[in-house]
Amino acid sequence: MATINQLSDALLLKILSFLHAKDVVATMVLSKRWRFLWMSAPKLIYDDSYHNVEYGRFSFSRFVDRSLFMHEAPDIETLHFKLGQLCGSKDLRMWIRAADKGCVRELVIEIENKTPVTLPRSLYTCCRMLVTLKLRNAVLVDDTNPISFPSLKKLSLESMKYPCDEFANRILSSCPILEDLVVEQCPDDNVAILSIRIPSLRSLFLHKSDQIVNENAHGFLIDAPSLECLDIVDYSHGFRTIESNMCKIGKANVDISHPHTEQLLGSLTKAKRLFLCLPTSKDAYPVGSLFSSLAYLKLCTCETEWLNILICVLRDSPNLRALELSQYHPLRTEEPRPCWNEPSSIPECILYSLESFKWVNYQGTKEEKELVGFIFRNGTCLKKATIISPNSMDGDKKLEMLMELSFSSRRSPICELEFS
Repeated sequence: MATINQLSDALLLKILSFLHAKDVVATMVLSKRWRFLWMSAPKLIYDDSYHNVEYGRFSFSRFVDRSLFMHEAPDIETLHFKLGQLCGSKDLRMWIRAADKGCVRELVIEIENKTPVTLPRSLYTCCRMLVTLKLRNAVLVDDTNPISFPSLKKLSLESMKYPCDEFANRILSSCPILEDLVVEQCPDDNVAILSIRIPSLRSLFLHKSDQIVNENAHGFLIDAPSLECLDIVDYSHGFRTIESNMCKIGKANVDISHPHTEQLLGSLTKAKRLFLCLPTSKDAYPVGSLFSSLAYLKLCTCETEWLNILICVLRDSPNLRALELSQYHPLRTEEPRPCWNEPSSIPECILYSLESFKWVNYQGTKEEKELVGFIFRNGTCLKKATIISPNSMDGDKKLEMLMELSFSSRRSPICELEFS
């Protein structure tokens, strides 16, 4: 205790920010100095499952009420609620008012209970100082009054339920300076068409489950000309509409299990880093598209047509410097694996710019060997090739694979082979 008491108040408060609120408040009994120190903690995490042996329905709510009332910091950086069986909408109404009073910058509400918890309408208007808002597994109700988040820069909506499409889109349009958006849609969320029209948006993560079933038109629309980072995971059968060219895009991850990616990928030609998992090379992106800025490409090998997709993108990426292949999803065992057809012309990037080649989960199948051989024979600028075999592969097979790779002809005299 003597050693920790030598630390400054600022450092002690930093340490307290990593603890649950129950432990933070408990420090008040340590000494006279600690009696009031906790009241200035910049971050409070309330978890009704933490030490749940000591919590009853009313004791937890009363603890939150009292500790928020006693907290004296002029601003609370983060207020985090992880709620299960012990709390409901009425409790949250009071705590959101406290968040507004405490000028909270970051508010996180995670509902662990299977029974839906409805968030109070006051959330839409009270928290005008919020910079970050993260909501998970809760219900939003309609409100005819204006919704306003004038200071919000980061918004996360995971497994939320909305009254309708229009309301979900109202929430997004009420954030005039939003920069970072995460949306994970769940089945029965009452949103068929999600419209993301945010001029200030720089980063977007959008996840649509394959369990989303809607007989009517459904999908998403994106109009975000300032977007720099895009991460889309879409396993639904919905449409995808892009209304503005993403001229500032730097990094994009596109994981889509159904066709019709032409417009989406056509808007990403300025990307510098790209991850792709696509079902087909047919109409993957518009004919004539050129990924002239693309320096790093990562491609998933789980789909049957991954080889065709790879050759298409290599052909249209003249300045590619790094290529990584890996199987990120289980193989579809009922579908045939791809066959290697050597292209009639060698992609320009393999001849003049590709410096790094990495293959994770390399099995050494016939088509895989042929692709590696093609890159080795033609990669003039290749500096390093990293081949990583599955952990489950036996030692003899690995040794045989290493010998084959080591004696493979390599056009680049400086290419270093790393195998594991």
